[in-house]
Amino acid sequence: MELDRMLKALGEPVRLKIYQALLERKHCVRSLSRKFGISESAISQHLSVMKNAELVYGEKYGYHTHYLPRQDSIDFLTEQFQKMRSASVIVDRDMTACQCEYRKEE
Repeated sequence: MELDRMLKALGEPVRLKIYQALLERKHCVRSLSRKFGISESAISQHLSVMKNAELVYGEKYGYHTHYLPRQDSIDFLTEQFQKMRSASVIVDRDMTACQCEYRKEE
């Protein structure tokens, strides 16, 4: 799984709203179109981007496909944000100067 691809997909406000709706329950394209007042073709394109980013999958029911978030992707995103949080906690925020190796000695 690629974190950058997932975040880029969710970085578009409409896709984030769609994803949040899918976290509540499964939806078909028509349901999402009505919920957000966006054309079905636009919803399909957003879902395609999210499928390519491995965020959602579809289950066929007759002529309709109902979309859901992938649980493995939710777990992956949660793990990545937990790692970022853990790293952030140990950062020394009281340092007054940068300690990088490019800094010239004074």
